[in-house]
Amino acid sequence: MITATNLNKTFRTPVVRQGRMAGLRSLLSREYRSKTAVNDVNFTIGRGDFVGFIGPNGAGKSTTIKMLTGILHPTSGEVRISGLSPQRDRRRVVAKLGVVFGQRSQLWWDLPVRDSYEILAAMYRVREEDLKRKLAELGELLGLGEFMDTPVRKLSLGQRMRADLAAAMLHDPDILFLDEPTIGLDVAAKQSIRGFLHKLNKEADKTILLTTHDMDDIEQLCERVIVINGGTIGYDGTVEGMRQRIGLPTIMTIRYRGACGFAGGEADKEYPFRVTAAEKEKLVLEFNRTDIGPMEVLQLAGGWGEIADVHMQEPDFEDIVHRVY
Repeated sequence: MITATNLNKTFRTPVVRQGRMAGLRSLLSREYRSKTAVNDVNFTIGRGDFVGFIGPNGAGKSTTIKMLTGILHPTSGEVRISGLSPQRDRRRVVAKLGVVFGQRSQLWWDLPVRDSYEILAAMYRVREEDLKRKLAELGELLGLGEFMDTPVRKLSLGQRMRADLAAAMLHDPDILFLDEPTIGLDVAAKQSIRGFLHKLNKEADKTILLTTHDMDDIEQLCERVIVINGGTIGYDGTVEGMRQRIGLPTIMTIRYRGACGFAGGEADKEYPFRVTAAEKEKLVLEFNRTDIGPMEVLQLAGGWGEIADVHMQEPDFEDIVHRVY
C-alpha cells in the first residue's frame, strides 16, 4: 500500500546577513544554508497494517508524512501509494487517502459540522446517498449527532477531533495518515478515538500510519513501530522487539508461602537475573527477556520456597523510546 524508497528531503533557507547595506548585498548575491530533514528513508507498509511512526520533535516525522501525501516533493527518492506517485498522480492518490492533523482542522471554522461535510463530499464527488449512509455509520461510531449542527469553533477539542476523523473517512479511503490525533484530549476522549481507530483497522481493514508522542497510543493500537530521529530510521519492527532490543529489565516480584530460602548473592552468580530486594517472604528480581523467559525465572525461584503470588512489571515504554533515540 505504502512504499518509501531512498527518500530524502533537503530544505534551503537564505542566510540573513548583518550590517549596513545587508539588504542590498542579499539582493545581489544570496547565500543559502541547507538542512536535511529526511535522509535515505526506506519502508513498506502493507494493506491492513497499523504502524506507529514515532520520534522526537524535529526528527522528520511530519516532513515524511507530507511527502507521503503529496504535499511536499522529495529532493530525491520515491514514494508510492498503491503503486501511484502522490506527486505525479495527485488526484488519484488523494482519493485513496484520509489525513488528520491533530493541531489543524480541515473543517470550516464558522460553519456547522454538517455543512463542512457537505462541502467535503462535493469536493470528493461523494454521491448524496453514499454520504447519508456514511454519516449514519460514522455518527454511530463517533457520536456525531450531539454536535452535527454546531459551528466548529464551538466544539470541544474531543468533539472536533471526532468530527475531523469523520471528515477524513467521508470518501471511504483505504489509507489513513494520522498526526497526533489524541493530542490534548482527556482520558475518555482518547479511549473513544482509540476504539474507533481499532475498529477501522480490524473490521474495515484500513491501513493506518500514526504519529504520536503518546506511548499509550502505540502500545494499545500498533502492531509495528518505526522510529525516526535526525531524519533517519533507527528502528522498524514490533513493539515487543523494540523492548528486547533495548534490553531494559522486566521486574518480577515474588511472594512466598512462608520463609524464602534465597541466600543473598547466590542468584547473581549462577543465574541470568539479579535479585534487587530480598525479604523474609518476598523477592524482587530483574531480568532481560532476551536472556531468560519469565517461566524459567519462576522455575528457578521456586527452588527457594512455595510461590504464593507473582507480579511482573514491564519497562516503561517511554524509557524504551528514549533509548532508541
